[in-house]
Amino acid sequence: MSEFTPGRQPRRELLSTSEDEWPAEVRRDFSVNANNGRVAGELLFENERVRVWSIRLQPGERYVAHRHVLDYFWTTVSAGTSLQHSMGGKAELVHYELGDTMFFSYGEGDSMLHDLGNAGATELAFTTVELKESANAPLPINSGGE
Repeated sequence: MSEFTPGRQPRRELLSTSEDEWPAEVRRDFSVNANNGRVAGELLFENERVRVWSIRLQPGERYVAHRHVLDYFWTTVSAGTSLQHSMGGKAELVHYELGDTMFFSYGEGDSMLHDLGNAGATELAFTTVELKESANAPLPINSGGE
């Protein structure tokens, strides 16, 4: 199970608790990308200790399902609203303010599979930093899923 330490906690609205309520294309994406280690759109930097990512989503744009296995944190670079589906069936709207930051830590064998869509009217942007010295080995970086 993951642990997280919030900075300023974004506001969340639960939409569903069952994958049966998700669109068929989202369910398929979760199956196809179940082990996708590309956790954001652009890898900005990588060394033996960290991976630094940037993701920028235009209104209506969605980033594919991906799996987090490494300890990591993200910071919002712009305010906005996302639609996020997570393993276990949860779908929620998440409302971010500029500078919101959260840290997640995973024990051996633990992970989180989710997607990220921009449900707002403006660009939604994050910087994500993965810590490679975590309980789990890094997943391979796919080309970005399907």
